[in-house]
Parts: sequence; C-alpha cells; structure tokens
Amino acid sequence: MIGMIALAGIMVRNSVLLIDFIELRRAEGGSLERSVVEAGAVRTRPILLTAGTVVIGAIVILFDPIFQGLAISLMWGGFASTILTLGVVPVVYYMIEKRKIAAAEAGSGMTRGQGGRMKLIGS
Repeated sequence: MIGMIALAGIMVRNSVLLIDFIELRRAEGGSLERSVVEAGAVRTRPILLTAGTVVIGAIVILFDPIFQGLAISLMWGGFASTILTLGVVPVVYYMIEKRKIAAAEAGSGMTRGQGGRMKLIGS
C-alpha cells in the first residue's frame, strides 16, 4: 500500500508538470499538436530520471525479505508510471483538447482557415 501511494504521488506530479508545460506552450501561441510533442520531448529526461531514482532506491531494499515486496512493486510501478506519463497522459490530453476545440468551433460557427486562424464560415 505504501508503494502504491508513493508511486501515485510521483506519477501525478510528473503528469501535472507535463500538462502544465503543454499549457505554457499553448499560451505562447503554439498549436495543440506541437505543444504536446514539445512537452513530451522536453519532459522525457526529468521523468526518466525520476523513475530511475525510484528503481535504484528500490534495489537497496530488494534483498531484504521484509521489504522485498515493496521494492518489487516500486520498481515495476516506476516503469509502469513512466509509460503512462509519457504515453497515455499526452494522448488523452490531446484527445480531450481536440474535442473541446471542435465543439467550440461548431458552436460558434467558426472554422480554422489558412495558417490555423479562425474565420467565419462563408467568408
């Protein structure tokens, strides 16, 4: 249970930082697609370093019979949380935001023109 709580905290923190980075890029005027890709590229190293420290730290307690289960769950959980943070979170964020953009465009009678700028339909 302790390992699950620790890993949930690490994964949530990494995911929040990734999404925050995407939002910062979008606020600077970047497109959704480019912002998601850039955030993934820039945040990959810190996320991998975090997962690596969890695995290396768990190796210390891996050979203790009392804490061996915790070590194994931390190691596999670190691996799984890295995959989820770098793979699933950006894809789900992209799908949700793309749906919001499409709904906003449909509701306002606007469409994307040349260069991604909004324009009225029929103009």
